[in-house]
Amino acid sequence: MTYYDQNAQEFFDGTINVDMTSLYNEFIPLIPNASYILDAGCGSGRDTKAFLDLGYKVYAIDASEELGKLAENQVNQAVEITTFQQFSSPQSFDAIWACASLLHVPMTELSQAFKNLASHLKPKGVFYCSFKYGDDEVERNGRRFTNLNEKLLQEVIADSNTTILKTWCTSDLRKGRESEKWLNAILIKE
Repeated sequence: MTYYDQNAQEFFDGTINVDMTSLYNEFIPLIPNASYILDAGCGSGRDTKAFLDLGYKVYAIDASEELGKLAENQVNQAVEITTFQQFSSPQSFDAIWACASLLHVPMTELSQAFKNLASHLKPKGVFYCSFKYGDDEVERNGRRFTNLNEKLLQEVIADSNTTILKTWCTSDLRKGRESEKWLNAILIKE
């Protein structure tokens, strides 16, 4: 997470105002009012704040200490600094929101990350995740990306006790990056 610690403000500024309504519209109808959401890799805190504003309870985690501090200021609550693989909580969540965050986990560790996060979901819990669309691992500007397609997603969630409810592809929602394609998925805990 060195990149995010060193570039926290730049990343925050570039993501905080992105309109995520189209993705929220796929996720929110699947979860009951006042649900408890784990924002896994909260980044700027944009989505945590949106869910809090809608009346949900949200627990936010991120692996970057510097980004976590900026997110805490945004959402006025603590952000736990931890990785997906190390996260542990006595709490069970109704839903997990992992927007453009699990893609930083190396392919060799991705199944374990899914398994660990899903273990914190209640039965029939909803798990949203997104990855850049592809079938490889790349490094760009000091950041590592694990890209997935539908087949690879199915493989990495095989041990997580979740099933795919839906997948769909979107263009990047950030201005000037519309040509970048994303795989979005909603999983359900068995």
